[in-house]
Amino acid sequence: MIVILAEKPSVAREIAMLVGAKTKKEGFIEGNGYCVTWAIGHLVSLAMPEDYGFQGFKREALPILPRSYLLVPRKVKKANKYTPDPGALKQLKIIDKLFKVCTEIIVATDAGREGEFIARYIFQYLNCTKPFKRLWISSLTEKSIKEGLQNLREGSEFDGLFRAGHSRSRADWLVGINASQALTVSMNDSVYSLGRVQTPTLSLICKRYLENTSFKKKLYYQLELQHLKDGILFKSLSTDKWEDKQKAEQALKLIDKQSEVKIQKVETKTIREESPLLFDLTSLQKRANELFGFSAEETLSIAQSLYEKKFITYPRTSSKYIPDDLWAEVPNLLKVLSDDSRYSNLLLKLKMARLNKKIVNDVKVTDHHGLLTTDRLPSAINAKEESIYHLIAQRVWEAVFDPCVKTQTEITLNVLDYEFSFKSSSIMELGWREVRKEFSTTDEVVIDLPDLQQGENLKIKETKVLEKSTKPKPLYTESTLLSAMENASKEVEDRSLQSVIKDMGIGTAATRASIIETLLKRNYIIRKAKSLVPTEKGLKVYEIVKDKLISDVLLTAKWESAFKDIEENKTNMEDFHRQIEDYTSEITAELLAIKPITEMAHLSCPKCKGHTLQLREKVVKCLDIDCSWVLFRAICRVKLSIDDITDLIQQGKTKLLKGLISKAEKEFDAYLILKEDCTTGFEFKSK
Repeated sequence: MIVILAEKPSVAREIAMLVGAKTKKEGFIEGNGYCVTWAIGHLVSLAMPEDYGFQGFKREALPILPRSYLLVPRKVKKANKYTPDPGALKQLKIIDKLFKVCTEIIVATDAGREGEFIARYIFQYLNCTKPFKRLWISSLTEKSIKEGLQNLREGSEFDGLFRAGHSRSRADWLVGINASQALTVSMNDSVYSLGRVQTPTLSLICKRYLENTSFKKKLYYQLELQHLKDGILFKSLSTDKWEDKQKAEQALKLIDKQSEVKIQKVETKTIREESPLLFDLTSLQKRANELFGFSAEETLSIAQSLYEKKFITYPRTSSKYIPDDLWAEVPNLLKVLSDDSRYSNLLLKLKMARLNKKIVNDVKVTDHHGLLTTDRLPSAINAKEESIYHLIAQRVWEAVFDPCVKTQTEITLNVLDYEFSFKSSSIMELGWREVRKEFSTTDEVVIDLPDLQQGENLKIKETKVLEKSTKPKPLYTESTLLSAMENASKEVEDRSLQSVIKDMGIGTAATRASIIETLLKRNYIIRKAKSLVPTEKGLKVYEIVKDKLISDVLLTAKWESAFKDIEENKTNMEDFHRQIEDYTSEITAELLAIKPITEMAHLSCPKCKGHTLQLREKVVKCLDIDCSWVLFRAICRVKLSIDDITDLIQQGKTKLLKGLISKAEKEFDAYLILKEDCTTGFEFKSK
């Protein structure tokens, strides 16, 4: 008897049907010499500290470094306690019984790092040492499953993948458990959650938020000229930028006396805009967030549903390419798509004999190839699934079209030694943009200009001074945060390091969505319109740990690279684990050394003089319940630091507070002073 272990009941049913297993039993489907069972996701996981006998949240117990790692069945929370999930225990008993009596095992969990260690943890927990075969497929279509079953691979081929998954799991356990408990013990005012990827990601969001909100915009001025030739109206902009409006207006007055500008230079170049590659999961999540506002988690969930319904290939991929042997199937996929009226036109415009083969690259295909549609057109799918399906379908079409060819012209004008310029572009060959045009998605505006020659004079129809301002880097959206996580090297300010860690990211295509969701669940960040914004709690955690090792984006990115090396047997798993243990000991010591700042023992209440002040998120207040003295920490939208509060109480006056915002929305700078009646007021610099 052959046992097939799938990841979910829905996938097990598909496989059972194809192998001729039709009799439904409790926890498996039997027939034709097969028993097809399933895991229901993570049935087994690493044990928690209490399972080893460690008492949680005790300074003397930290760091917790198990000698060996126990595996336990999945647990559920009941009355503030975690107990084994009865459903998980029941399914594990069924799998154990089947493993013991079978002649062969086929692992058919999802073909990726997570699917691999879901299966291997079950094997380890059940002490099953039987060899197994691996079903490794990228699509759940009948054809793909049949081909996979005919070409089963040795389970040992994927030992590296399991080692990488197990290393990640242990690293996350060590860092998450110890860092969270150490900070909670130190602060002694709340339960904190820190994590190997979660905390550097929070740091990215908080750092960008603080840069954005503290940004002081500067006004500058440019001149705009309007021209008319051959009935076409167009504008040019000064290359000079003035900080002083009066100087800009003086320049404008001089130009107003002129009626023409001279064309100094006409530069035209041809640009080939290559067709985009196929989607990997991260780029699909980014695009869906930009177009539809879907969260990364939501896009993954929708894509997983489409995969299980056999309409797309495996979504948890980090590759945008396909292997050479899959290229022959692409024309058939396009023919299937063209049965949908949306795509019928495209087949006529595409020269099937010379499809663009740019997406074929065996070296750049990771565990799975880029996202493709399958040979089945979707039916009975909801509106959100339809949006994601057609996003993937359109990208398949775009990827195989020729490049878009444009001409770009840059014109430089001169008047009284002032330089003006403008650009225009026109499309010569639409290429892959034919697909964008068909679906009217957002696209660039193409400006056609009249014929303009170097040395020619152009009439000035109108002049204007434009007031502009410098802008901060925008707050992160899910799309731009996914980019920052994927390209962590670009977030490192040291330029010399950027080339060394090029292409390193934090998290993986499969885990980034869950990291963002974890930060939302912890109430460290919130969604505000399309932006991700830290909460007070998130900013507090960031302020505490921003200079600590746990927040190091670079270190986390290097680890992601190490997991890949472990998978490819370039790095020894146990050597890496010892490095993680050393790092865990270091961050635990760092976090345990943090002094809680809830009580400001060095400051006495200015009103009653006899009691200590307590620092809270929003206020500083006297600990005496009979004393009503309180100081709000946010003054005209500027948050008072510990130093500001100390100066105010001890010296009666803060340092100059900059960027205060009045009720009339005007910005001002002032000192905060403590009056004789212990209320506060402002003192201005001029006084």
